[in-house]
Amino acid sequence: MASMRYRFQGGVHPLTFKSLASDRPIKKSFIPKRVTLPLSQHIGSPAQAVVSVGMNVKVGDLIGEPSGYISSAVHASIAGKITKIAYLPTYNQARVLSVVIEAGVDEDQDFRVVTAASDVNFLSKEELLKLIRDAGVVGLGGAAFPTDVKLSPPGNKKIDTVILNGAECEPYLTCDHRLMLEKTEGILKGLGIIVKILGVRRAYIAIENNKMSAIYAMERALKLYGHKFAEWTGLGRGWTPKLAVLNEKYPQGAEKQIIKAILNRIVPAGGLPMDVGCIANNVGTAYAIYESVYLRKPLIERAITITGSCVKEPVNTWVRTGTLLSDLKDVFGGFTKEPKKVIIGGPMMGLAQYSMDIPISKGAGGVVFLTKDEIDSNEEGVCIRCGRCVDACPIGLVPTTLMYRVKKEQFQDAKSLGIAYCYECGSCAYTCPAKIPLLDYLKFGKAKIQTV
Repeated sequence: MASMRYRFQGGVHPLTFKSLASDRPIKKSFIPKRVTLPLSQHIGSPAQAVVSVGMNVKVGDLIGEPSGYISSAVHASIAGKITKIAYLPTYNQARVLSVVIEAGVDEDQDFRVVTAASDVNFLSKEELLKLIRDAGVVGLGGAAFPTDVKLSPPGNKKIDTVILNGAECEPYLTCDHRLMLEKTEGILKGLGIIVKILGVRRAYIAIENNKMSAIYAMERALKLYGHKFAEWTGLGRGWTPKLAVLNEKYPQGAEKQIIKAILNRIVPAGGLPMDVGCIANNVGTAYAIYESVYLRKPLIERAITITGSCVKEPVNTWVRTGTLLSDLKDVFGGFTKEPKKVIIGGPMMGLAQYSMDIPISKGAGGVVFLTKDEIDSNEEGVCIRCGRCVDACPIGLVPTTLMYRVKKEQFQDAKSLGIAYCYECGSCAYTCPAKIPLLDYLKFGKAKIQTV
């Protein structure tokens, strides 16, 4: 086990509230009567519909095919009839062309697994990438970048290290923690596929030290399956990934910060991890890769956490993609207090929702319900120039300066000061004693510079 040797600048230490759900095993998927499947659940071009209203589909059938290099397939997550194809709201507030499926009576709602493990070790890199692309696998850490594209760096980018990201630094969320406990072998097989595709000889499994049970589970699994990596990766006997234990700190799970913490490499502003020879994948993504290759299973469900102090039964659960928030109440048993805010994702980087008729998409790792008492409703104060936001920014921006530029509509100045490099971790707003919604100003400024 390797401990973190390096540190990244900035960051904060919010209360985590992970104990609400961290000991709850992942429930089996609840089958909704209806799903709404956006054809854009990923970064890049929306998928192109290959179905029409009135058609019947089975679980796992393709309903949207990739429409470009950076795009991803979408599959039916339940069996039934397509009743609508229309522009409908999604969790990021955009209206996206979506396919609505009503579950059929007596339809088989299980995905039928095709066991193909015996031939996986003989598949070429190109065949593995095709299986991942056909399955519509995207990054499940929140970015939802098409995984086959991420694992196909340009020839001039030499990759020497893979990091499997199990940091899960967002408060409240625990589904990745549970995956590492319950799906350990599948995650390691997924890592083996990543290593084989990229041809690297160095890999780390990175976990924060507030998940000791996951650290011990991975440590045991590496001893148990260590000899298997030779056939999973083609690297020969004696090769295994290393376990990297990270000190708890937000936003440790961000790619740039986890690369700095483990490798002491700095991803340049506007650059990508591949620019410093590294690829990082979330543990949930690794498990989805395993399912796509070993089981030929498309990405039709994912693990999420549904939690909050007002939730009767905080849970980790598998959820079929396209399930509406309003249909999940039976999964967590309702509320003990009235929630005043619902967030898809974690409270730091997630997005507040105005409706419960919003579908769970591939990139959503959780749903957090907050009561009135848990919402910071203080009015925006005046900046006291304390500099806390500057200390907290993990990429070295000056949030208050950017905020003033945005307020004065000096968007080009904000651009020249690096506002586009902000990846919206929210550390600045969290630490601001004047309760200035710095993140909101930065998001607005980023949106404006794309139009001016």
